[in-house]
Amino acid sequence: MVRLVIFAIIVLLLGYGFSWLADRPGDLSLVWSGQLYQTKLIVAASALIALIAAVMVAWWLVRVIWTSPHSVARYFRARKRDRGYQALSTGLIAAGAGNALMARKMAARSRGLIRADQEPLIALLEAQAALIEGRHDEARAKFEAMANDPETRELGLRGLYLEAKRLGANEAARQYAEKAAENAPYLPWAAQATLESRSQAGRWDDAIRLLEQQKAARVIEKAEADRLRAVLLTARATEKLENDPSGARDDATHALKLSDDFEPAAIVAAKALFREDKLRKAASILEQAWKANPHPEIGATYVRARSGDSTADRLKRAEKLEALRPNNVESLLVVAQAALDIRDFGKARAKAEAAARIEPREAAFLLLADIEEAETGDQGRVRHWLAQALKAPRDPAWVADGYVSDKWLPLSPVTGRLDAFFWKAPFGHVEGPVEEGTAISIEGALKTLPPVREARQESPVNDHRIIELERAATIAEAARPATTPVTPAPAKSAAAKPAKDSTEPAAPEPRPFFGGAPDDPGVRNPSLEPEPKTRLRLF
Repeated sequence: MVRLVIFAIIVLLLGYGFSWLADRPGDLSLVWSGQLYQTKLIVAASALIALIAAVMVAWWLVRVIWTSPHSVARYFRARKRDRGYQALSTGLIAAGAGNALMARKMAARSRGLIRADQEPLIALLEAQAALIEGRHDEARAKFEAMANDPETRELGLRGLYLEAKRLGANEAARQYAEKAAENAPYLPWAAQATLESRSQAGRWDDAIRLLEQQKAARVIEKAEADRLRAVLLTARATEKLENDPSGARDDATHALKLSDDFEPAAIVAAKALFREDKLRKAASILEQAWKANPHPEIGATYVRARSGDSTADRLKRAEKLEALRPNNVESLLVVAQAALDIRDFGKARAKAEAAARIEPREAAFLLLADIEEAETGDQGRVRHWLAQALKAPRDPAWVADGYVSDKWLPLSPVTGRLDAFFWKAPFGHVEGPVEEGTAISIEGALKTLPPVREARQESPVNDHRIIELERAATIAEAARPATTPVTPAPAKSAAAKPAKDSTEPAAPEPRPFFGGAPDDPGVRNPSLEPEPKTRLRLF
């Protein structure tokens, strides 16, 4: 486009010049070798321009003829290079499609048409063809050659890293990744692998330094870098918590500044401050974290801040958490557990039932079972709540790659991935009941809750005496003649039914294998039992 504009401008200038000379006629005289040459000015200008054009054309022809051998050679060389690149492109496509025969054929053709030292993609094509054909030793040799070349070093290290991972040589893979990350921290695969390997080895300082290099190279976004840095700082703070509480506090608080909704960082910071007897600041951190996202570990850490506190003090702390986030399941469960510890069964039961109404899940029903065990000791009612917990959705937990952990971990134990744990239900549940009548609700559970049974009054000595008497009655019943009518005793009743009046003896009923009175001293025979003053119903 620029050349066209320049050509148009030159034509316009020439036209303007000729028109200017035509408007101003004149003669041009030239004396040369004693002779006078005279012509019009416009004719002389036209002849001069024509002469210049002829000289330019002649120069172009001479130049073409002079450079023709080189031009011909360059033409054939370019044609050969184009054919080589076409073969290389076809081979790479074949390698990507898994066609080893075509890839090998195109690699050989490319090497014959293009110099391998000028085009490193030929070595890559040969390595890929070797991998497809299963010749891994040849492929590794190609990758090692590429790793020694500065131009293809990153590509060779990438191939060696993948081969080491395939063979399970994790140490070799780590070394290849670290070498690539040192030379080029902007490579995502090398930086990620090196970051995970350093984290697995507990080299948190080196991991944080590499993360800063990635952030400076803009390999990862700022938000992601801040999140990973918070995870690494929290992991380092967890290791420092026992021996260096001040260092753990600094790392955990820095992690909270980078990610204010990161619950593990808040918990570690609070525990470090508790060790330094800075209870008020630790409580403030936990309260802020509780407002943002109520978490059971935060609640447990806050309630049990001081080991010397009484159960009443713990209940007050739990009620303070409930005031910060009212009508929340975790708040209600924390208060219910604290009330159970102080044996305030009414409040504990009310809070647990309220939590089950908001979200009927496993923890609420298990807490109701604990309350029932502590208050009434009725195993029937305890088993009822346990059955509800078995059918209810599971509680959230720290889950990473299908692995469920009771505490937060910086790395996944399955894949080694950093920041893989999330607080969620271990297994997904289908929305709504799978079958009709399977939905869990606290109202239905309360309706089907069995009544409280009467408490036992006999002492252990009387119970032992009753057991001995029942064992003797069972032996006597087994030795009784078959013609003697026996009135069977109900399995779950302490009183026997009177036999019907009959003139002829009744045939003895066969004793079933299942469902009959077991040979157990816990089942009594009323006909042979002496009349004690106080009778105990055994089940």
